[in-house]
Amino acid sequence: MTNRTLRGVIAAVATIIDKTGGIDHARSLKLARFLLDNGCDGLNVLGTTGEATSFSRDERMGLMSAYRDNGLPMQRLMVGTGAAAVSDAIALTRHAAELGFAGALVLPPFYYKGVPDDGLVAYIDAIVTATADRPIPLYLYHFPAQSGLPWHVGLIRRLLDAHPARIVGLKDSSGDMAYAREAAQIADGFDVFPSTEAALLEARSGSFAGCISATANCNADLCQLAWSSGDTAASEQAVTIRNLFNGRPLVSGIKSLLAHIHGDPALAAVKPPLAEPSAADRNAIIAGYDAVRARKVA
Repeated sequence: MTNRTLRGVIAAVATIIDKTGGIDHARSLKLARFLLDNGCDGLNVLGTTGEATSFSRDERMGLMSAYRDNGLPMQRLMVGTGAAAVSDAIALTRHAAELGFAGALVLPPFYYKGVPDDGLVAYIDAIVTATADRPIPLYLYHFPAQSGLPWHVGLIRRLLDAHPARIVGLKDSSGDMAYAREAAQIADGFDVFPSTEAALLEARSGSFAGCISATANCNADLCQLAWSSGDTAASEQAVTIRNLFNGRPLVSGIKSLLAHIHGDPALAAVKPPLAEPSAADRNAIIAGYDAVRARKVA
């Protein structure tokens, strides 16, 4: 069931915006290579941190193609393909399969709220059927605070019963570790990735397949030390960096910090409806990050 190439420290990689509001492919690919060379086992492309739902289907497909065409290691990449329209989700998932992505991360169709499980099953059924000739592994994206629709445990079991060879895992961005642990026990080989690097030490025991974290854009080296060697000091520093974003805008905050880390102000731009963080938030994040980095991991 499980695609074992996607494990460990996975950054929900940021998508870089150019001066016209489009995707800056060159800078996006440069960031991706940097992360893969500096602590990330893999990347989640075009997720929430990648601002996927702010781009058109063609823009998303164009960036997906750029990853493949520029020689990125596709076996280390998953990509967000969920959409409000099932036809868009199918097109994006088929494109991901054709390009060789190791997995597709599927957000539920997020506009209508309170829909029955049958509707969500039909959505996944349509994606599975349309990609049967190129059966890319599917990961469910559980982020009810944003989507308004949970992949609850009973629904996951139903989907696994229907499509045991295709539904291989879950990204849990709910922050509910009890839910993540319950989901991880649904079936042998069902890979659950919490969205926090705080879970990496627990993941080493086999509870989880790793983590898919937004803040791994900025602390992947520390995350890798925690994952690969159980380094508790590195784990604490990684989590300290993550906690800098508590109560602050996450995506724009991360992009502002990336601009600071890489000395490139262009990395800070976000796509509407997101907006830049306040100067106070930006300065606090940067000062906190620099303070952590000034300390050496023992």
